[in-house]
Amino acid sequence: MGIELNRRSFVRAAIAAAAFGPLVSACSSAPRPQAGVNSGAALQAALPAHLPNTAVPPDIPSVAGGPGVLTDPGYLTYPSSRVATVSGVPGRGGAYTAVTPLWGTVPSPGNSFYEAMNKALGVNLTMKPADGNNYATIIPTMTAAKRLPDWIQLPTWWNAAFNVGGLAASQLADLTPYLAGDKVKKYPNLAAIPTGAWQVGAWGDKLYGIPSFSSSFVVTGTTYYRRDVLDAKGIKADQVKSADDLLNLGKELTDAKRGVWAFDDVWTYLFPSWGVPAKWKVDNGKLVHKYLMPEFLEALDWHYKLATAGYLHPDAVAGDNANANTRFYSGKTLITGGGTGTWNLADHQSGSAANPGYRRGSFNYFAADGKSEARMFMATSSTTVSYLNVNLKPEQIEELLAVANYLAAPYGTAEYTMVNFGVEGVHHTVVNGVPTANEEGKKNVQAQTFPFLASPPAVISNPGADVVTRDYTAWQAANAKALYKPVFWNMNVSMPQAMATADAAQAVEDSIKDCYHGKKKVSEVQEAIKTWQSGGGDRLAGWMDENVLQKFGTGQ
Repeated sequence: MGIELNRRSFVRAAIAAAAFGPLVSACSSAPRPQAGVNSGAALQAALPAHLPNTAVPPDIPSVAGGPGVLTDPGYLTYPSSRVATVSGVPGRGGAYTAVTPLWGTVPSPGNSFYEAMNKALGVNLTMKPADGNNYATIIPTMTAAKRLPDWIQLPTWWNAAFNVGGLAASQLADLTPYLAGDKVKKYPNLAAIPTGAWQVGAWGDKLYGIPSFSSSFVVTGTTYYRRDVLDAKGIKADQVKSADDLLNLGKELTDAKRGVWAFDDVWTYLFPSWGVPAKWKVDNGKLVHKYLMPEFLEALDWHYKLATAGYLHPDAVAGDNANANTRFYSGKTLITGGGTGTWNLADHQSGSAANPGYRRGSFNYFAADGKSEARMFMATSSTTVSYLNVNLKPEQIEELLAVANYLAAPYGTAEYTMVNFGVEGVHHTVVNGVPTANEEGKKNVQAQTFPFLASPPAVISNPGADVVTRDYTAWQAANAKALYKPVFWNMNVSMPQAMATADAAQAVEDSIKDCYHGKKKVSEVQEAIKTWQSGGGDRLAGWMDENVLQKFGTGQ
């Protein structure tokens, strides 16, 4: 199951990086924004209908939360039936090229897996994976020359570098005529993708992108704890119902003489407990940035106290995030923040290797004051979106959408097994019911390319570690009602470069990090915020209000 787990970890990490605002595409002038208008009849008419796929029933069904929230289904074993969801081959023999990012060794062209996939898909699809580390510089060269391949993956965290809003109007195919509303029923696996994920690929009231790795339960992350250690001390997670409770727990757990500190970095995943939004809130019709909220400063003050009280591990204070997991596994830290993609089989195996009793747990979301309603903003429903070339003929677009429908087949189906594990006996063998890559599979299948073109909604599955699947699904179910759609959720906005720079607010973010590490006082962050306001922050708020909020609404 390493291929599924590695992919999920990568994607959830990307989600955490991209979650704190609208998807932004910056350009030099951009006189008119192109927004993925999340409210209004025009966008709703362009989005595909949502029809859940029940081909492979889960062991742990999804649970509904607030509007648009649905927990990921859980599978305790890899499905053995291998149900087929596509009759015959989807393609008609067309020849195409596709470019996707790849972080790892690029497979050789024409390898046995690519050949097997082309046979299964009924097309001659030439995969050209490109170095993910240099992807942000590779793609602009293609777009400048107007030489995009037939199918390309454009991760949303590079929307600014790629100017996707501009590409949608010139170099990318409009999929609205093929997928809008009930038209998607022609492609039932695509119809099972959550509506919110499709919004990520919508620009100017039209649908352009095909989302991958989507979910209806997406958050930036959570605050984890060593459940085995706290259980042994008789401490239960539901005892933590406020920020004061957590701070007191820090005092109880920290024992510097034994080399144990209660906390690693938690700011990124804990500040919403003070009622702080992802980036913006609307107060009496006025757009307000989180930096200007008193709750934001209260959250900072608490984290400053955490660090200066000595409850934060010295290596975390020094900015060493690379070894945070090692500290957590070894018990040098007992509470840490992280993306939800961390909670998986690989983590269980690594933790158990360091400590046989290892068990990861997560605190439920809570309000800092212990009285208000617990709330956590949802993150972007998908951060990896593929697009088709505008020069393709209608029949070619239909052929590639049929291929995408195959690639998006649900977890455990015959098609999913083929896409993720290859041919049994050639690329994998079945070990204890689980497809397990052999050397050929490790070389050519696990270097993933096809799922970046299209893939099914997320599931939770960790064969061999049922405790992980049960714990994670239970945590999602317990927190589903706390999730809400933040302002500008899943919206795409093109903005001038100056506004994009102000939106990044790098100097403020650097000061915030110094503050929650105890190196700068809250008052010093306030000074950085004032400088940001006069240097572009106030103009950013005005621009977002005029060009997005007033024209397109909040996306909630």
